Amino acid sequence: MKITDTVRRANVLLLLPVLFLCFSLISQPAEARQQQAYAGLDTLQLRTIFAEPYLPGVRPGLMGFSPIGNHVHFTWNDSSYIQTSQYRVDLTGALVERVDDEMTHVANSVVSPNRQLIAYTRDRALHIAGLDGSSPRAVFSARGVGGRPHWSSDSRRVAFTNGGELWTIHLENGEVAQHTNRGDGEPNFFIRGWAAGDSVIVVQQTDTSHYQEILFPEYVPEFVQAGASRRGQPNITLSAVNLRSNEISLIYEGEAYVLNTAISPDGRYFVYDVTDHDMKERSIISYDFSVEGGANTTIHSETTEGWIYGPLLRVAFAPESNMLFFTSEQSGFSHIYTARGDGSRLAQITSGDFEVDWVDWIGSNTLAFSSTQQDPGLRDLYTVNINTRSRTQLTRTPAFRWGWQVSPDNRHITYLKTSWNKPADVYLIDIRRPDEEVQLTQTVPERFNEIDWQKPEYYRIPNRDDQLISMDVLKPHDFDPSQQYPVVVFAHGAGSLQNVFQGWSRSYPREYMFHQLLNRSGYVVVEVDFRHSTGYGRKFREDVTNWMGDPELRDIIDGLDYLDENYGYLDLDRVGIYGGSYGGFMALYAVTHAPDRFHAAAALRAVTNWRNYFHANPGYTRPRLGTPDENPEHYDRSSPITYANELLRPVIILHGLIDDNVGFQDAAQYINILIESGNTDFDMMMYPSERHGFQNPEAWHDQYLRFYNFFDRHIMNAESD
Repeated sequence: MKITDTVRRANVLLLLPVLFLCFSLISQPAEARQQQAYAGLDTLQLRTIFAEPYLPGVRPGLMGFSPIGNHVHFTWNDSSYIQTSQYRVDLTGALVERVDDEMTHVANSVVSPNRQLIAYTRDRALHIAGLDGSSPRAVFSARGVGGRPHWSSDSRRVAFTNGGELWTIHLENGEVAQHTNRGDGEPNFFIRGWAAGDSVIVVQQTDTSHYQEILFPEYVPEFVQAGASRRGQPNITLSAVNLRSNEISLIYEGEAYVLNTAISPDGRYFVYDVTDHDMKERSIISYDFSVEGGANTTIHSETTEGWIYGPLLRVAFAPESNMLFFTSEQSGFSHIYTARGDGSRLAQITSGDFEVDWVDWIGSNTLAFSSTQQDPGLRDLYTVNINTRSRTQLTRTPAFRWGWQVSPDNRHITYLKTSWNKPADVYLIDIRRPDEEVQLTQTVPERFNEIDWQKPEYYRIPNRDDQLISMDVLKPHDFDPSQQYPVVVFAHGAGSLQNVFQGWSRSYPREYMFHQLLNRSGYVVVEVDFRHSTGYGRKFREDVTNWMGDPELRDIIDGLDYLDENYGYLDLDRVGIYGGSYGGFMALYAVTHAPDRFHAAAALRAVTNWRNYFHANPGYTRPRLGTPDENPEHYDRSSPITYANELLRPVIILHGLIDDNVGFQDAAQYINILIESGNTDFDMMMYPSERHGFQNPEAWHDQYLRFYNFFDRHIMNAESD
């Protein structure tokens, strides 16, 4: 069933902005035919998936509690996917109101230790206000003021940066002092916090002077110009600035990433969590200010043949003691550990074949954490006493939750929650009375509920290497188990991302709706969280090290084989695959390496040459593949461009011309090889005004219209091989 005949095959097509103006006229007959085809089902159409106002509404962006703790702040707008405003809701969910523009700073402010005032920077000035944002006043103004201010432990002074230098202001007498004076070309200072009885401030400098300049030409609206961006891996310096003498003492320097820092409540210990540029080695180090000249002690270290995954790792001191927690994957799964600031009394608090993906203190001896203990497709909230190890599960209903924020009084936790075909909203739980989760926001519009959304079938199945993989499946709307149906596989992006879980998609809501459209057109839609995905432990993620594409492809094939062997409703002679970014890479990799299993591929903003991406994002590529000079074989076998001249199946390639993440160069190089090899069985589309993340709804609609027609031609109506 072809949506429109007006979008025809072409080897190279250029979508000019003027086409956006007339596209609705061009596609109107197609929309009419589509509506007729789906008459009696619901109002879901391809255009409604991408049009504004957004069909499922805009998901709220959780900001956290107000400084007082009586409201939860979030960003939201029901009329546009991109533009949002700030709102707040009380803890019952009864009162939701838009935050006045003059008060939006309150949610991002820093509360004084005595909980009397807030500090924030705005309009090139440092401001102080009451806890509720009342009586604001600018206490220091200068052109270079910005960033996050830091309170001294006695709440009398505030540290801030001005022009990249460290400054402090005494709020009682108004005394202002500049404590650093950088040399020419020296990196800006970034504040990490007060320490040593408020006598020093710990600062960080990030040297990027050696970064490579990468150019991304911009072709619209008038003339070609180069958009420059500097890319590389940083050199880090951590130092202590003595506020009396302004002397700077070195704590640490190296070619590294700083994952976390923490300062003990008494200011004695500064703990920093660093990993090398290869992300193979991690060290958590404590700097003791009570020792003359300072002293570093390693609390924890770990190594891996894969890569340290920063988003899972946290370090924080307890509110009123020198006990800290940190998370580590050293056991194979992310778990909680505790130790004192000097490294003593090291203990593991959680264990098992599940992941802890968030943790925070809610008391001197109690932690709250989120984990996959029930199922990798769910997230539940727990508390644990670090002394007794006693654990309490707070959430009970099956759902996927994230974005956890603890209230100032440690009594409530707010978060985002989704379940099958129910887009995420803001929820609240009372730690003392966790029997009920309070839904604070109702941001899903009624028009969304008019759609007859199909619930995906969720599977946990073994792959050929005896690892469990997650998969969800959408069957055709009028499914007949005695029939066989064509298949479309969606490969998620990023690589390190969890896409399959029991809820509305976080990262791919448009694709989620597109899949519902495909299943009404007679396709089975399959999504597999292949190896490299997060949420399943370190080994599962790291199995792709040195050869991206191979383990992922095997997992996708294993998922298809499982469905075929156990249910038999897949037509394995008609299988298409598509995805964007890393998913686009996987689509091209799959159709090249397994042309007997995948018969057409649609690739959006795909990485085709990992050497290019090493220069654009070495922090991603180097930990996974090494460097191109030292490990050329890793790049050769992982890059679809290596095998482009062997391509046997039809592909369609779509790319934003000003993509500054995966540059358009990847598409151009790949297509050039197709042309040079005499391959004419490909389509291409360029989007001159789009970067890696598309913005224009018409551009979104255009690319998925092309996907739909591509699969209609090469999968739905293809003759079996």
